[in-house]
Amino acid sequence: MNVRRLIPAAALAAAVALGATTLTACAGAGAAGGGADGKLDVMASFYPLQFLAERIGEDHVKVATLTKPGVEPHDLEITPKQTGRLGEADVVLYLKSLQPAVDKAVAQSGVKNVVDAATLTPLEVHGTSGHDHGADADHPEEGHGDEHGHSHGEAAEDPHVWLDPVKYAEVAKGVGAALEKADPGHAADYRKNTEELVARLTALNTEFEDGLKNTATRTFITTHAAFGYLAERYGLDQEGISGVDPESEPSPARMKELQAVAKKENVSTVFFETLASDKTAKSLASDTGLKTDVLDPLEGITDKSQGADYFEVMRSNLKNLQKALGTK
Repeated sequence: MNVRRLIPAAALAAAVALGATTLTACAGAGAAGGGADGKLDVMASFYPLQFLAERIGEDHVKVATLTKPGVEPHDLEITPKQTGRLGEADVVLYLKSLQPAVDKAVAQSGVKNVVDAATLTPLEVHGTSGHDHGADADHPEEGHGDEHGHSHGEAAEDPHVWLDPVKYAEVAKGVGAALEKADPGHAADYRKNTEELVARLTALNTEFEDGLKNTATRTFITTHAAFGYLAERYGLDQEGISGVDPESEPSPARMKELQAVAKKENVSTVFFETLASDKTAKSLASDTGLKTDVLDPLEGITDKSQGADYFEVMRSNLKNLQKALGTK
């Protein structure tokens, strides 16, 4: 409150008393921490969690991210300064197992209010080949390997939950609840924003369901096997050149297998992503006479992204999938 004006002493005293009362009330209601601006200080490990925090928190939060635009999240290295910054945040959002350096930094930071997105929706095990049926809370026996290209039980759980709008909505609800708990004074706003975001994700899911209902083929090939949840949700077959790590090199046997898959399943396109090299995709496409196109795993937004935010890029992914799969 600005009291640097010439006002009567009684009014000044009343103003000071009112200000003290207001501050006490805000503190009692669980006002946000952070800096002098009074906003909740949120640190997100990478873009999908940053996006949720910004959309749900809006003007009540100040969001920073450990993974800068253009940096491949799997390869992120954390500086001691960033680890210290984690310890100062009011809320830390990360996804355990996606970024080992972040997992270590969170453990070292001693931060109290940590939200692991991997606990907000069941993770599944997806392979680089075939129609995935990962293990979940209701069907723990699933996710084990068979002769049809499913993942083996010892394989790591797939962290790319945000590429399924339904599972991403579950994560959004968890992030909203965390912000409410950290800053109950603005709980009503967080709740409203969460509901609106979940409604938009529900509508996006419908767009994908309708848009991928009738296609000439159900199989797509991508350099980065990040789309297991998306494939599972919409009844598609993901054939990944590499595994969950986009930098892993495929074996000659895998490349030969993919050539056979492309011919058998009438695949027209090999997808690559914006944050990793397209060399392998172009090599396979050249050997098989296929086209190349972008399927963005949305691990970061750059000037090369096919959209300015999550929703725009996901709709670009849908359009590219429809074109490659031969939507009828």
